[in-house]
Amino acid sequence: MQSSTRPTRGLRRRAAAALLALGLAAGLGACTSPEDGAPEPAGARDVGVQLFQWTWDAIARECTERLGPAGYGWVLTSPPQEHVRGDAWWTAYQPVSYLLESRLGTRAELAAMVETCHEAGVDVVVDAVVNHMTGQDEPGTGWAGSPYSHYDHPGVWSDAAGDFHHCGVPPADDIADYRDAYEVQHCELVNLADLATGRVAVQDRLVAYLQDVLSLGVDGFRIDAAKHMPAEDVAALVERLPEGTRIVSEVIRGGGEPVVPEQYAGFGDVFEFAWGREATGMIRGGSLRLVTELGTGSSYLPSEKAWIFVENHDTERGGSTLGYADGTSYVLANVLMLATGYGRPVVYSGYAFSDRDAGPEQDGDGAVLDAACPDDAGADRAYADGEWVCQHRWRTVEGMVGWRSAVGDDPVGARWEDGDAIALSRGERGTVVVNGGDAPLEARVPTTLRDGEYCDVLAGPTAAAGTDGPRCTGDPVRVDDGEVAARVPAGSAVALHVGARAEA
Repeated sequence: MQSSTRPTRGLRRRAAAALLALGLAAGLGACTSPEDGAPEPAGARDVGVQLFQWTWDAIARECTERLGPAGYGWVLTSPPQEHVRGDAWWTAYQPVSYLLESRLGTRAELAAMVETCHEAGVDVVVDAVVNHMTGQDEPGTGWAGSPYSHYDHPGVWSDAAGDFHHCGVPPADDIADYRDAYEVQHCELVNLADLATGRVAVQDRLVAYLQDVLSLGVDGFRIDAAKHMPAEDVAALVERLPEGTRIVSEVIRGGGEPVVPEQYAGFGDVFEFAWGREATGMIRGGSLRLVTELGTGSSYLPSEKAWIFVENHDTERGGSTLGYADGTSYVLANVLMLATGYGRPVVYSGYAFSDRDAGPEQDGDGAVLDAACPDDAGADRAYADGEWVCQHRWRTVEGMVGWRSAVGDDPVGARWEDGDAIALSRGERGTVVVNGGDAPLEARVPTTLRDGEYCDVLAGPTAAAGTDGPRCTGDPVRVDDGEVAARVPAGSAVALHVGARAEA
């Protein structure tokens, strides 16, 4: 995936390292070189963030101002192609052409965003809608002026040419039985015109679209509704893309269903929906220990193939996982996702709503307004409909992203449990203590960190180094003889790492 505007991977890695070092020094904890031989922060960037329905201009600013310095490795965008007009969020998932013009911005703005994010050390993964076109029965005109009807898109697709599936299931070709693989992959998903992705001519047009997006420097794709295409059809698209293109397929795992995520793991990564669903029940039931063990069984994708999340734009509307309105439980779920070693975590960031169809705030022409994060974004804040929740900026979430960057892929070492509290250490680089109980926790917790004073990076960013005392937002936390003197409020957590030593 080379383009004239895209920095080489080596330059981007150096830019990312510089930005992350700046973030550790200014926000996540100033890195010291202790005489006790403790390792330096790993500087990993394996956490992504889904900025749902953010404009290209807003994403570009966020990459520079927060995502890069915080340690995020990539951003997942909403679909960029021309779509039907309308206020609802799902209009973006009803394509009418493959022009890169949408209510989130223009082609030029998309290209500029990719370049800006790369300069900040952040990769860009684009949501690719290639399973279907619009589900509108009445003809219309798309965002960029392209005419369409349900099964005809002039210059793009034609029903007469056989570009769409018609599976013959009454009454309207919609999927009726998810235990029937043929229906799932050849019938329509809620009336959305299902493309005949097994046809070479259809594959040619879809590959041309994906290659066009890649020409702007994009790093990869989330394959929307991959479950509704035979795995061999998706593989036929992916194998024609440049080597190194990042692919993650959306395949919702359903009990007893014949279409499973493992079928899509041969040509890329896959979202493991089971993680968020099961973590929700465990946290609500007070079983934090079980959350840390998710992914170890045979019913999950291998860790190196799985992308996991607490919520995404579908699950927060369907209620199958925790969401921002769940407050403390939601925060603890994110802490545990980022603390454990299974999969690639994706933080979600959206807007508040009470109507599940509601789209983001738009101007008079229907263009989405740039996201604006409130200064006091957090779990204890009330959000009005349409207001940007900005979960990725919440103090605890952003602090844990920095913590995970510091520990890298170090294995889980010391573990500790006491009722509703649990602690994990990752190598010799970090320890997190989570208190899911209703009372404050005071305990001496085993850790693999070296002795000394550390800043709790979940209490807030580390202040600039100086001679007037500790550089921590909160009180420094002491490690002596392999134990943390932990004081953790109810429903909260403490996170320490080698890049956030309290000593001047």
